[in-house]
Amino acid sequence: MFKQVGSSLIQAAVPTALSGANAARAFASGKQFEATLFPGDGIGPEIAEAAKQIFIAAKIPVVWDEQRIGKTPDPRTNSMVTRENLDSVLKHKIGLKGPMATPIGKGFRSLNLTLRKELDLYANVRPCFNIPGYKTRYDGINLVTVRENTEGEYSGLEHEVVPGVVESLKVITRKASSRIAEFAFAYARENQRQKVTAVHKANIMKKADGLFLECCREVATKYPDIKYDEFIVDNACMQLVSNPTKFDVLVMPNLYGDIISDLCAGLVGGLGLTPSMNIGLNGLALAEAVHGTAPDIAGKNMANPTALLLSSCMMLRHIGHKTEADNIQKAVISVIAEGKYRTADLGGSSTTSDFTKAIIDKLD
Repeated sequence: MFKQVGSSLIQAAVPTALSGANAARAFASGKQFEATLFPGDGIGPEIAEAAKQIFIAAKIPVVWDEQRIGKTPDPRTNSMVTRENLDSVLKHKIGLKGPMATPIGKGFRSLNLTLRKELDLYANVRPCFNIPGYKTRYDGINLVTVRENTEGEYSGLEHEVVPGVVESLKVITRKASSRIAEFAFAYARENQRQKVTAVHKANIMKKADGLFLECCREVATKYPDIKYDEFIVDNACMQLVSNPTKFDVLVMPNLYGDIISDLCAGLVGGLGLTPSMNIGLNGLALAEAVHGTAPDIAGKNMANPTALLLSSCMMLRHIGHKTEADNIQKAVISVIAEGKYRTADLGGSSTTSDFTKAIIDKLD
């Protein structure tokens, strides 16, 4: 099973024209390289420490540039994210990020949104696949969500027209829509995927989602070897929980991507098992755990580092370290499948430390 799902992870398959073949070659020499690390909030520092220990045990030649998000807003970004944080990712081209707390309904701009917007990390890629030995409601799931990351409802353009009336603008552009569609089709081709599905609401938002759909159709004509179909977002949700195996690669605007990627994670065991990576131009990439900060268990040695570890494997493949990524991923999946060491969210009672040590013991 591992061999079947291994190819579905992002490997080094970021489309060459859109990002990073040169970056992959530069990192693949076996020499020491630097990467940004955002430990994050809540359980973030604990799972980041687990990742660092496993990288050491796997002999990954990385030097982490550890970046802390500030406790007070930076006026340059209107967020806790500072210019120094951003410059670290721009310098190293790659990074790994733990969960970060986001204010709800008030406060400053989302930390995740700031990183994606400021760094133009326009594509979010999340592979969703069953982990052998960990039973969920569905079997045989092996799909990938590709989410446009920079506009849509997340453009951050909203204001109060008059007291009690708020206007929020959804921005869809041809440039961003064509770029994400091109990414999805190129990703499908390079990963031997068979089909790309565009998810939309063009029956209601005829201009905004209509433009997105038009761009997907235009790009589809350039990839005759890849099947193409379309689903309205509400129908896509129903079909995903009815028969998720009918999907392969799904591409969609920002908000739908946020919702559907989490839905897909739920099909295979939750956000704690799901890897993710944000990709920009010129090889820039920031892998991340997309689950929450879990402040209720922070500091208690109970956190599950699986999502961050699988995301780190995506990062390694992106820069050409496929063998090392496969080694770590195989060890993680083997420990979960074996069932002896599982954290509480996976139905076990192991600590983060025990789970981490079990993975290290499985490394080649």
